[in-house]
Amino acid sequence: MQGGSTGIGYGLKCQARCIADVKADTDHTSFITGTLSLKEENEVHLIRLAAGGTELICEGLFSHPNEIWDLASCPFDQRIFSTVFSTGESYGAAVWQIPELYGQLNSPQLEQIASLDAHTGKIKCVLWWPTGRHDKLISIDEQNILVWSLDSSKKTAQVHLKESAGILHYLTGGSWDPHDLNSVALTSDSVIQLWDLRTMKMSNSIEQAHARNVDYDTKKQHILVTAEDETGIRIWDLRMLKFPIAELPRHAHWTWTVRCNPEYTGLILSAGTDSAVNLWFASVRSSEDAAVPESLVESPMKHANPLLHSYNDYEDSVYGLAWSSREPWMFASLSYDGRVVVESTKPHLSRK
Repeated sequence: MQGGSTGIGYGLKCQARCIADVKADTDHTSFITGTLSLKEENEVHLIRLAAGGTELICEGLFSHPNEIWDLASCPFDQRIFSTVFSTGESYGAAVWQIPELYGQLNSPQLEQIASLDAHTGKIKCVLWWPTGRHDKLISIDEQNILVWSLDSSKKTAQVHLKESAGILHYLTGGSWDPHDLNSVALTSDSVIQLWDLRTMKMSNSIEQAHARNVDYDTKKQHILVTAEDETGIRIWDLRMLKFPIAELPRHAHWTWTVRCNPEYTGLILSAGTDSAVNLWFASVRSSEDAAVPESLVESPMKHANPLLHSYNDYEDSVYGLAWSSREPWMFASLSYDGRVVVESTKPHLSRK
């Protein structure tokens, strides 16, 4: 099913690629996003869905010193987040704290808690431990993975572990397994590397996987979803890596981003450079299979077509996707022209 956007919009003044759910804000459906401009002053916007669910409100607007290429929200403190940024000549990464807002739109400057400055290569992303309070962070550059110990009260970050992925691999990103603190999936030019942080070594790999993005299923162990250039979206059982256990069609152009729903197994979002966001339901069968609640998808009906809906009312490539942890049927998308749209998937989840 295809259709235009019926969502709630919000505009940034510059181009942008990154948006994240503010998971630690349990009172509001909130997202944080940042701009990507070489010429204009870059900004971080803290936006919330109004109580009536009819508009997006800017709760905070903050100046950021450089163009933002990656942004992630701290899972246990709604005022803390990380960015990867470019000065035009080099890349850096830092952890920031939002000041107390006091109801003001133009708020005081962001406070830098820590600089993740031990990298020598181009930094790609920062990963927070997905759930609960934990002092560890991961940062990834083109050749290395670093594990940091963060002390936000003392405003320090120290490198705890560091290892090279080898000169033959060009790292592009990764995802931290929400079921296993010691497991991380890293994307590279042609291989997905599965790392064990206890040994800081690659424990397994998925060969010939030209993945731009990966995400773990948050409700079911051992399930990894990949967004790949040529094959589209593939779903893997990490105990059986010879073949994917399911495949979903590719976007009309590059499939750039994939996100698993935080609450409902098999509900997946994907976005790409074809200016579309696709909502999928993939029936993932494994020994730990948990049924999707009947309130979401009527049982025992099976989906011959896994595509529930395609949101195609965008004028530019869509790089940013974020499910809401507080209202898991809601998601935010961000197109490169700086347009944020928050949508409800409820109309597409029930089959009558």
